[in-house]
Amino acid sequence: MKKFIPAYLLTFVNVLGFSILMPVLPFVVDSYGAPKWVFGLLITLYSAFQFIGAPMLGALSDTYGRKPILLISQAGTLVSWVIFVIALSLPEYQFLGFAFPLWIVALSRILDGITGGNSSVANAYVSDVTTRDEKSYIFGYLGGIAGIGMIIGPGLGGITAATSIGYMGTLLTSIVISTITLITVFKWLKESHPKEKRTQKKKVSILETLFIPLRIKKVNPSPIIRVLFSMKFFFSAMMGFYIGTMALFLVDLFSFDVKELGFFMFVIGLFLSLNQAFVSKFFVKKMGAFNTLVLGLIFCIAGLIAITLTDNLVLYILYYYVLNLGLSLCFPVFNSLISVNANPEKQGEIMGISEAINSFCMACFPVIAALIYSVIGSDLYRYMIVLPLVALLLAFVGVKKYGKNIFAR
Repeated sequence: MKKFIPAYLLTFVNVLGFSILMPVLPFVVDSYGAPKWVFGLLITLYSAFQFIGAPMLGALSDTYGRKPILLISQAGTLVSWVIFVIALSLPEYQFLGFAFPLWIVALSRILDGITGGNSSVANAYVSDVTTRDEKSYIFGYLGGIAGIGMIIGPGLGGITAATSIGYMGTLLTSIVISTITLITVFKWLKESHPKEKRTQKKKVSILETLFIPLRIKKVNPSPIIRVLFSMKFFFSAMMGFYIGTMALFLVDLFSFDVKELGFFMFVIGLFLSLNQAFVSKFFVKKMGAFNTLVLGLIFCIAGLIAITLTDNLVLYILYYYVLNLGLSLCFPVFNSLISVNANPEKQGEIMGISEAINSFCMACFPVIAALIYSVIGSDLYRYMIVLPLVALLLAFVGVKKYGKNIFAR
């Protein structure tokens, strides 16, 4: 449907802004002579400021409407890519121990992180324009779109970085896509949050912005939402460790160059897209959203162990599919369960908190994961299973306390 196209594009571009750099950033960091943990730090900067931006943008959209906030934030994303282009054009003199262009790259990731928080607004927009029955499969489609971003992003990143203009090709491609999205939102997206449903502007303290429990206390969501928030924290912590090390692990294990790493991540994204768009929908229809989430966490645990068992590429891809399937079942179901159980008048804030939990974990854990990985290598993935295990335990505690059916209302 036409009304969903802007949300699909925003979801795609937000994922692309992250995924297109995944096969490129490790080599950018290495080209300036920086240590591996700087790769994790750049991911951390993006997510740290997305963590700050997501709830603020979500709350602003509750007050001023979805469209103006989406336009402003998407324009900020476009500007961040321009700053990245400028960074690669600067002289490589040292400043405070690192090449000066890396500092400007960090600045671009900060701006992209703040504006990338618009995913909470995009999710609120989708919640506004969907019925209760539509939410589970529309969020599943959004998951499929995110999977497409994961397919196209790394492939584009690897291929465009391998051209004669190097990393500049990757950035120019991102600028074109961001511009198209900005125009699409301006022309096609219709305001979904009318003035009569908007809340008054709220003053948000810095402490509330940085301390998620205070945000949750202020919004006062239902107990079910609180359980889902807790589960999402441990799932997102696992993702933070995974994202901060996976590119490094693949380069170490298979000696990939930037084009090979991009192509491999293309295959990973293909799995993710197909699983989220079709397989997750099948499981939700047959088992229900909550049971699908539980199954996804179990697959995550098995997959984290399996990927450390071989250095054969074909076998690795087969093992990785188990982990990929687990992630694919969890991603869309978290959002649909939170959306269905949220107070409609606070959709923006609640979805903002949901995104902030993810951003907080991405802000804290990738750089920590990169540091730990440099010491213990792939053994890290076996320790990581504790995180989805805790999420699984919280799921069972929630069922015992509130009953399984309440999670699928």
